Amino acid sequence: MEEAKKMRPREYIKIRGANEHNLKNINVDIPRNELVVLTGMSGSGKSSLAFDTIYAEGQRRYMESLSSYARQFLGQMEKPNVESIEGLSPAISIDQKSTNRNPRSTVGTVTEIYDYFRLLYARIGIPHCPKCGREIAKQTVDQMVDQIMNMGEGTKIQLLAPVVRGRKGEHAKVLERAKRSGYVRVRIDGSMYELTEEIKLDKNIKHNIDIVVDRLVVKDGIQRRLTDSIENVLELAEGLLVVDVIGGEPATFSQSFSCPDCGISVSEVEPRSFSFNNPFGACPVCFGLGYKMEFDEDLMIPDKRLSINEGAITVMGWQSCADKSSFTNAILRALAKEYNFDLDTPFQDYPQKIHDILIHGTNGKEVLVHYTGQRGSGVYPVAFEGLIKNVERRYRETASESSKQEYETFMRITPCKECKGMRLKKESLAVTVCDKNIYEITSMSIRDLQKFLDTMTLTKQQQFIGERVLKEIRARVGFLVDVGLEYLSLARATATLSGGEAQRIRLATQIGSGLVGVCYILDEPSIGLHQRDNDKLLNTLKNLRDLGNTLVVVEHDEDTMLQRIISWTLVREPVPTAERSLPAAQRKRSCRFRNPLRDSTSAAKSGFPYRRPEGLPPAGSKYWELRKTT
Repeated sequence: MEEAKKMRPREYIKIRGANEHNLKNINVDIPRNELVVLTGMSGSGKSSLAFDTIYAEGQRRYMESLSSYARQFLGQMEKPNVESIEGLSPAISIDQKSTNRNPRSTVGTVTEIYDYFRLLYARIGIPHCPKCGREIAKQTVDQMVDQIMNMGEGTKIQLLAPVVRGRKGEHAKVLERAKRSGYVRVRIDGSMYELTEEIKLDKNIKHNIDIVVDRLVVKDGIQRRLTDSIENVLELAEGLLVVDVIGGEPATFSQSFSCPDCGISVSEVEPRSFSFNNPFGACPVCFGLGYKMEFDEDLMIPDKRLSINEGAITVMGWQSCADKSSFTNAILRALAKEYNFDLDTPFQDYPQKIHDILIHGTNGKEVLVHYTGQRGSGVYPVAFEGLIKNVERRYRETASESSKQEYETFMRITPCKECKGMRLKKESLAVTVCDKNIYEITSMSIRDLQKFLDTMTLTKQQQFIGERVLKEIRARVGFLVDVGLEYLSLARATATLSGGEAQRIRLATQIGSGLVGVCYILDEPSIGLHQRDNDKLLNTLKNLRDLGNTLVVVEHDEDTMLQRIISWTLVREPVPTAERSLPAAQRKRSCRFRNPLRDSTSAAKSGFPYRRPEGLPPAGSKYWELRKTT
């Protein structure tokens, strides 16, 4: 019997001698696997006990359990000012200040629902041609040969086998295997190498390695050799072929997906094909952000009633163009002479042709610029690139952060013209499930998404493959509904969320993770919530507790504390005014925590069915008072 008692988990988190911040030698036993509320007046030490003592010590002990190699990357954590803490579980803090401001972070990525959708689309998604919208299927070797032969006689091509695509490592074995197989050349990250060379790659950088299988000139009679080479490439690269056209654009062929009408081939669909944080899925123009910061003509030339000589152009780098001794003014004088316009004419009165020349350049045509500087006079042929391209180049090349910030004042955020704000490549957006691509799915509100998931119609094969993934998605979407966030969408940026929304999202994520035996520390989760949403939040906390976790909640809301699901409430009263003049040593011993439910009358009025827990010190001591509320 005694051995069984020893094997049981500790029933309390025992804190002795807590002196962090406002805490003065506090001793308290907090029940484990229960929902405990810390409440009291401002400055009474609630957050000091919950976050700066319990959470800080839990984090510190976890970090000390890691290897010395891992700890060198995480740094050292200071031990909180406490004598001892027993029965402490691994601690997770869920506060309202931890919103991720990364522009790439969305509700879907934070809750990991988007990761499950990427897996779902990679496994049961139906690819379509991004150009004509036709459903595409696998290509045969004969179809590849026919398309290559149609490139035109005399076209020089290289058949490449992409054996490594965007993977870190030195890849020495891949190169050695290619060398033993008799291949001579390899293209690594766009550069050509001989396999007889000593090739060393940085293991911390992602590399692309293509083995050159054959080099051919398109003409009659090469079909048999071309067929054999293509088969070798497909065997090496697991069904992928890259045809490098000398002097032209490379063409990708796949045994997996290709459009017979447009001749477009799509790479194998993978989960990373739907990630806007990965170059294999992100839009190549906006790099997965969905928008671009572009220089705006109206910000560069704010008052078009002014002429150039009157200072109409205010963008950085061209502010001196009204000064006749500057090189920028010399360029504009050369343009005015070549295209017959006057620098004293108001900018808004220029014809469209002159306007386009000043903003977008001369399309490579050179003008002769006469300039006299400190080193003498000269005539310089200049192909004017236009104001926008000029300042874009200056912005790209400058290393000064202050200069970049000043340039950005002349820029405006606009949706990406390539992906229309959808963040992904057009090939990824052409993959559908139930006639919707992944962006359309994640742009739905959580409420509509839940209805869509419940009513979606799949084939038997799709249902068999995606059953487990869909089960996880439906569960996590349900958790978001349970915490009152059904109005959000998975595509919503986390930087636009309020503190309460971010906190509830983290709560839903923790429920979805299914962790057991964890101590969760929450900071006023009910703040700013409507009563309906407050009830949903409390049910969520109950689910976390019922999984087998300990919840310590800092809270002021009376309705929250009176709920039946709350197991214990810890209340602290400040030291009476009469005792504040006592010496510090005496004040520590006389610091009391009141119990307002000393009699049945006050207990009935407050609604707290009070029962003093066993093993706790008497009321009026320096211990926290615990009230049993369920």
